[in-house]
Amino acid sequence: MDVSATSRGLRRPGRLALVGGVALSLGLAGIAAAWAHAPGLMPVSESIGIHYSDYDRGTITVPAGVAVTIILRNDDPIDHEFIVGGADVHERHRKGTEPIHGSRATEVTVPAGTTRATTITFSTPGSYLFICHLPGHEAYGMVGTVVVRGS
Repeated sequence: MDVSATSRGLRRPGRLALVGGVALSLGLAGIAAAWAHAPGLMPVSESIGIHYSDYDRGTITVPAGVAVTIILRNDDPIDHEFIVGGADVHERHRKGTEPIHGSRATEVTVPAGTTRATTITFSTPGSYLFICHLPGHEAYGMVGTVVVRGS
C-alpha cells in the first residue's frame, strides 16, 4: 500500500480554518455564559442538609420567576420538615395538625435518613422563612431564609 496515495486529499487546515474554529468556539462559550446568567433559561438547584436538628444553610438566594429545585438531605435519625412561606403559612403550621406533607411544593416532610427534592417558583422578590414546625424544632433553631431577588 502506498501511504502517500491514501493520504492524498487530507491536508492540514490553513490559518483561516484554524481562526474560524477558534472564533466559533469562543462564540459558543459566550452563548453558554449568557444562558448561565439569564433568568429562566438554566435550571437552578440548591441543596440544604439537615444534621443535629439544624439546617446546614441559614440562607439561600434564588431568582424570582425561575423554577428552583431544592434538595433536602436529612442525615438525622428523626424526621424533619421544610416549610417555606410568609407569616400566615408559618402561623398555620404552628397551630396546625398536619403531621405529614406532600401535596404542596412549599411544604415537605423529610423522613429520617432520606433525601427529598421539591421545585418551587417564587414569583415575588422578598425574604421567606423556611422552618421545621415539628414540636420544639423551631425553638431549637431550625429556621432559615430564602431570599428571592428580582431580575
